[in-house]
Amino acid sequence: MPLLLLLLAEGLLRLVGFGMDLPLFVPHPAHPAYLTPRPDAVLRFVPTGVTPPNVTIEPQYFLAEKPANGLRIFVQGESSAAGYPYGLGASLAGLLEGRLRRSWPEHQVEVINTAMSAVNSYSMLSYANDIIAQQPDAVLIYAGHNEYVGILGVGAAESGLDSSVFTRLSLALRPYRLYQAVEQLTTAIAPAGTEQTAAPQQKRTLMARLAKSQFIALHSELYQAGLAQYQRNLTTLLGNYQQAGVPVFLATVASNIADQPPFQSPPLTTSQRQLLAELASSNPGADPKSNAIKLAALRDMIEEQQHGLLAFELGQWLRSQQRFDEAKIYLELARDLDQLRFRAPSDINKIHRQLAVAFGATLVETEQALAQHSTGGLIGRELMLEHLHPNLPGYFVIADRFYQALAAQQQQLPKMTVQESTAQAWTLRPVLPAEEYAAFARIATLTADYPFVEKAQPVQLPKANDWQQQLGLDFFADNISWLTLMQQSLAKYQAAGDLPMQLKTSLILADAMPEQAQLQATAARLLQQQGRHSESQYYQQRCQRAPSIAGRPVSCR
Repeated sequence: MPLLLLLLAEGLLRLVGFGMDLPLFVPHPAHPAYLTPRPDAVLRFVPTGVTPPNVTIEPQYFLAEKPANGLRIFVQGESSAAGYPYGLGASLAGLLEGRLRRSWPEHQVEVINTAMSAVNSYSMLSYANDIIAQQPDAVLIYAGHNEYVGILGVGAAESGLDSSVFTRLSLALRPYRLYQAVEQLTTAIAPAGTEQTAAPQQKRTLMARLAKSQFIALHSELYQAGLAQYQRNLTTLLGNYQQAGVPVFLATVASNIADQPPFQSPPLTTSQRQLLAELASSNPGADPKSNAIKLAALRDMIEEQQHGLLAFELGQWLRSQQRFDEAKIYLELARDLDQLRFRAPSDINKIHRQLAVAFGATLVETEQALAQHSTGGLIGRELMLEHLHPNLPGYFVIADRFYQALAAQQQQLPKMTVQESTAQAWTLRPVLPAEEYAAFARIATLTADYPFVEKAQPVQLPKANDWQQQLGLDFFADNISWLTLMQQSLAKYQAAGDLPMQLKTSLILADAMPEQAQLQATAARLLQQQGRHSESQYYQQRCQRAPSIAGRPVSCR
């Protein structure tokens, strides 16, 4: 009887329209032949009735019915996998899809992004069944930074329940209307004043809002809990894909070690500053014994005090002496000792390497690739915008390493007909200069708030130097939409006779709106003019698919 009553209550709540279904993929509202990741997918991880953080999966479309010649690849991860702050064009999916279409011209290639800012391994695990249902040929994973400070992270302000068992149970029950009703009731009877104190925080950056005042020391109980949570969730995730026969490409993750000091560390003492100053002013060749003594003293202090900032400063001195291998040891240690865990510690990549072997996943050494493109092998501002988000060349290096791994995997994936050069892929990257400038403005805003500074600072952006930068600033300020940015850019490139940028913009628009037959036809025509016939055929087919939905005749050739 209790079970029957629960079922009856669940049915009644659904009948009256209470609550919501939370499938990861939903039909395109104007073109049901396509699916898209739902923009509000974060609601899976936020209790009913609680205002969710302002994060989303950018709209991206793939066929609801996988074609016979389809090759379908999904991307999982966090903001770095999603291409923050540039958007979809700089994401793994954005940088790989066109390149893979050109490499497998006989296949209909779809690379679908499910990565999103602020989430962690719970989201990847939660999405796995939705992804498996779409018949993936491979899954690419770039993740690990948000296990401490992220939604459901062990040290986040919007953390889940302490027990991973209860957190998993909560996520499993959330689609049920009864559970949503209980969550909403719990939220409604929360102590008075909760919403009032939370509201001003919405003006802060998401990074500032997610951080707790609680810091997490290396090897502490909470630190170990974060590793255990990540390893447990990733183990289950890889096991699910292995059971479904889906190849997984699991990457090591990277962060800025060369130029980002620890966010939270004890200050330097007078004696430590004195030792560092003496090292900086000394001639290493004149008195090597004296320098060795100072170095030994500093190393002992770092080990005894677990001092992140001191490790960073010693790493900087070693870097200045071009002792890069030694510098890397201390700069990585400084990151690991950082008690405000916005960057994945070294132990996360150890987990990746262990589990890749255990589950037969392909390990993609993206951290190594970024180091190879950095002076002295030290990843810093050359490829990073701030603490962990790559700049556009950095994102390209990561995507290129995934591409090489996909090209080398010929047991479960077809052999590539054409392997596109790195230089050609860089030229065809699907990001406009206006988008790059908007990204610059977003990073300026991010770094003007905690934890980069103690209190939020006003952001002073420079004036735009050209029409592309002005469009980027207008987009950043919400004065224009992304679509307007693209349309105005296209008009400018057409007026200037800039055919490569005209084609690039047309392709971005066509991919963003598969229901628009005219956009598909324009992309097909421009590609045909460039002699890119297999790509042109792809857009012709999509054009032919669109009129039956849109109801207006368009010539697709």
